[in-house]
Amino acid sequence: MFLTVTTTHRPASDLGFLLHKHPGRVQSFALSAGQAHVFYPEASDEQCTAALLMEVDPVALVRGKTGAGDGFTLGQYVNDRPYAASSLLSVALKEVFRTALTGRCKARPELAASPIPLEIRVPACPGGADLVRRLFEPLGWAVEATALPLDPQFPQWGESRYSDLRLTGELRLADALNHLYVLLPVLDNAKHYWVSEDEIDKLIRAGGNWLAAHPDKELITRRYLAHRRTLTAAALTRLAEVDDAEPEEIDNALAAPVVLDEPDRPVPLAQQRRGTIMAVLRSLDAHTVGDFGCGEGALVRDLLAERSVERIVATDVSAHALQVAARKLRLERMSERERARLELFQSSLTYRDDRLAGLDAAVLMEVVEHVDPPRLEALERTVFRFAAPRAVVVTTPNREYNVRFESLPAGKLRHRDHRFEWTRAEFRAWTDRVASSYGYAVRMLPVGADDPEVGPATQLALFTKGGEA
Repeated sequence: MFLTVTTTHRPASDLGFLLHKHPGRVQSFALSAGQAHVFYPEASDEQCTAALLMEVDPVALVRGKTGAGDGFTLGQYVNDRPYAASSLLSVALKEVFRTALTGRCKARPELAASPIPLEIRVPACPGGADLVRRLFEPLGWAVEATALPLDPQFPQWGESRYSDLRLTGELRLADALNHLYVLLPVLDNAKHYWVSEDEIDKLIRAGGNWLAAHPDKELITRRYLAHRRTLTAAALTRLAEVDDAEPEEIDNALAAPVVLDEPDRPVPLAQQRRGTIMAVLRSLDAHTVGDFGCGEGALVRDLLAERSVERIVATDVSAHALQVAARKLRLERMSERERARLELFQSSLTYRDDRLAGLDAAVLMEVVEHVDPPRLEALERTVFRFAAPRAVVVTTPNREYNVRFESLPAGKLRHRDHRFEWTRAEFRAWTDRVASSYGYAVRMLPVGADDPEVGPATQLALFTKGGEA
């Protein structure tokens, strides 16, 4: 199998610096499934092409397999693995161009950070032309996919499932390589090795800055993870954080979110929200913090990174959400010292739970709008009377801002599991009543840009006990 990367950026031979492979030498790399070779068919100031050739050893692919099943069938040895782009070529990309995939280049750092004209050719790409366009065009590529005949000697047999693929565009080389690393096995829809939980980390690292916004992210994630439902759900949960969407796999988010993005924002709203909350907690000098309704643990991860926070109480009503959080936070790999800082358990905010008491601060991040209005008073008693932390931080969507979401139909809520969304006046009325009822002072803060007409995307209330907020 074979692919080429070509640039006309001048001097084009700088491609050798970006790939960390000298244009004047042929280099070979031993891989578990065969041998990879890198060479340059052309290298001038005007145009430079780097080629990656993967020689596959079919016997090595099945060596060590036992049993009387597929490991002994002829199909294990006679197949398209040596010729068509697949996870084998993706692994070769990672092993051979490991540093280039990260975007690091000490010799040409400004070039590594800049989009340059690129043309990538994959002469035998599986998946069909329509699917290739669906996957690559949203990423900024111009796609030319010419279907290959099943057998050139017998045109009446029709077209094969392979295309001669050419991608052209102006992108960072690191982005281009990461697109290939993820999407080649997706197009092939099969992996040559066992897919485990580690594959989620690989997918997030390679696709973290583009996959969350891709219109076919579910298809990409499912195929990349070999259709393993548990792994796919966990990966979509992590991508949902990047995209500011609650994952439907978590019990309290039963349907896909309607709003996936905030227009024209440099930083995802979810990240801005957590950043604002962490800034508030620092200003409070809070050493013991509760994340009530912690979901998949995004805020918990930030709290663990804050060394001044000595104790973290993270709860959710959803047992499945807590399982996802434990997996994402890698509880089983934590040191004893780190694990001692975190208490993760199931609890409902509409019932008294003495384990929630005695904290410096509690956070309800995007929680109240998931509670049925008749149950809000029960939540208020649990949090403000029985748990009674020194401070409470509550964030919730601002309904007035919804008109700024082009993808949100008029009158619709941002998420199908939201029981309501408050205007600024409605949120202010609720916070004033709660503060008055339970002896807190309250102050309102915006999260995200404060639109002069409709206010911020997220509204935050800081309750402080026994004094001015």
